[in-house]
Order: sequence, then C-alpha cells, then structure tokens
Amino acid sequence: MPREFTRSDRVSDAIQRILGQVIAQEIRDPRVGLVNINAVTVTRDMAYAKVYVTFVGSESEAESLAAVAVLNKAGGFLRGFIAKELIMRSVPKLQFVYDKTAIRGQEISFLIDRAMKEDSQHVHDDEPADDADSSGEKA
Repeated sequence: MPREFTRSDRVSDAIQRILGQVIAQEIRDPRVGLVNINAVTVTRDMAYAKVYVTFVGSESEAESLAAVAVLNKAGGFLRGFIAKELIMRSVPKLQFVYDKTAIRGQEISFLIDRAMKEDSQHVHDDEPADDADSSGEKA
C-alpha cells in the first residue's frame, strides 16, 4: 500500500504547526503583529522551507513586506525552536514569503459580485415592455 503523505509533507505540516505557536509567543517585534501561516513547502532534500504568511490587520502591502523582512531575519532563531521539537538530522532553512492569494481572492470576489449586480440590472433594462405587444397590431 503506498504512503498517503510524503516525508516532506509531514515535515511541512509539523513546521507549520510549530511556527504558528512560536511566532505568536516568541516574536515580540511590533511590526509583525498577528501572523497567519497559510502553507509551508519543503524541498525534497529537506534543505529549504518556504513559509507563506499573511498578516491580520495589516493595512498596506508595505507593512506586510516589512513584517516578512523581520521574520526572515528571525529565521535562524525560529529554526532553533523547530530543531528542539522535530527529530531531524538537519532543520530546513526558512524563507518567509508574503502570500497575496487571500487578498487577490477578495478582489476577485468583489469583481464577480459587482459584475453580477450590473448584469442583473441590465437584464431588467433589456426586457421588452408589455405595452408594445398589447397594442393589437399584427406584423
């Protein structure tokens, strides 16, 4: 029977769980704030891990990018916590990446809602009036 998850998938899940706890408790930089870890991908050789993050309450992309820079600088510090929790020969180097998918999804959802609203208004405008058909004239 084949394995359901590869080792890199299991390591990714474990890193995501550990970082979720450690960042909230140990990173005290005010630029970071509340962090959502959307996904973690680990290379097959377990050397590198990309951590996709978004920030709750960040008002601009510049603030988010500054927070990502803070997390990247704290990467070695965070690797230490991962090493304590996971039994691995070497812990992957962390690279934090700002994940724009949630924001882009909201933008697309807004555009779809607006298009649906405009389309429903045009349907009512395009309907023929009943008065023209009831005039009694035949073509």
